[in-house]
Amino acid sequence: MSERVLLHVGTPKTGTSHLQDVLFRNREQLLRAGVLYPADRFDAHFLAALDLMRLPWGGLETEAIGAWDALAAQVREHRGTAIISHEILATASRSQVGRALESLGHGAGTEVHVVVSVRDLVRQIPAEWQENIKHRSTISFERFLAELRDPERASRIATWFWGVQEIPDILDRWAHDVPPEHVHVVTVPPSGGKRDLLWRRFAGVFGLDDLGGVELDLHAERANPSLGVPETALLRRINKSVNPVLDPPDYRPLVRELLAHQTLSQRTRSPRLGLPADVHPWAEGLGHAWVEELRRRRYDVVGDLDDLTGAPAAPHWADPDAPRESQVAGAAVDAIRALLLENARRGHEEARLHGEVEHLRHELARAHGRSVQRAKERTLRVARRSVLGRALHRVYRAARGRSARSA
Repeated sequence: MSERVLLHVGTPKTGTSHLQDVLFRNREQLLRAGVLYPADRFDAHFLAALDLMRLPWGGLETEAIGAWDALAAQVREHRGTAIISHEILATASRSQVGRALESLGHGAGTEVHVVVSVRDLVRQIPAEWQENIKHRSTISFERFLAELRDPERASRIATWFWGVQEIPDILDRWAHDVPPEHVHVVTVPPSGGKRDLLWRRFAGVFGLDDLGGVELDLHAERANPSLGVPETALLRRINKSVNPVLDPPDYRPLVRELLAHQTLSQRTRSPRLGLPADVHPWAEGLGHAWVEELRRRRYDVVGDLDDLTGAPAAPHWADPDAPRESQVAGAAVDAIRALLLENARRGHEEARLHGEVEHLRHELARAHGRSVQRAKERTLRVARRSVLGRALHRVYRAARGRSARSA
């Protein structure tokens, strides 16, 4: 059974993609240092979380059946430290949390630590709206804000948002049976700080800053970059256009990955998403209340709880529901260019594959001809070994000769 399990349960948009990418790509190096990151594919912990919480997710929930139990079994069999990480675990219910902790050995000799990474609502709210847009939503920012501020929180969007973002409530569910010294709150630094500061905070909590000489590759192959105001507005318009006709398996590589992540996220001079002036004080006030509550609970804080209050409101706010059309047009040109280049690349790849198929077909025909000829020669050799066979061969040759003359 594992001596120690570090269970990172969220929240979304707090550097989780980078963290999980580093852990997955370095799992062999980690294992040499006695640290298990149990994953045979990048999304293994995502599937395990879906299984634990029985979440519907575009059909992936059927693929996820049994994934949590399989992951927990790997953790129990490991002797040392194990790490589990996925942000959607933040929304688990108390009963699901209880099942998760028990399956990992909590209460049976394993020291389970709960890790929650957190960021201020001033940044989280626009980031979550943008994430909805990246997943083909067409909801306006104004309506998104209204649903979050609805006291009933009755909509699907509000239920999900507060389930993965209301920090005291997440800790109520995940930390109620864990000693406060084993609950670690990692704060995301304010914008403009050192680029590696968040990683160093994660590394300290997970014990990745001292692995006995084992070096980790920190280069990020996977990320979830943010978009500016006109780029997000363009993506929302694209969603309105393609949702009825573009199937989900095609949307992710073409729209979310190629357009959003690889193309539009590179436009860094655009106005950034933020909160309007009338919403900012509400988000800032919630942050202050959460800070006071977390200080009272005396968890292990890695970073500064004041990071949760958020930056002051920007003097100029760009409305993503009414962006400058010239900026949207610039983003659209970049998007069209990316699609044209991708179409050309696919055309070249298709031509190359056609060439390979024709070459293989030719080689197969030649091989078939050679095999038929070899079969004839083997048959003739066998026939010539007997008197009857030689006689039949003479008759065959005579018949072929008459046939050729008559032709």
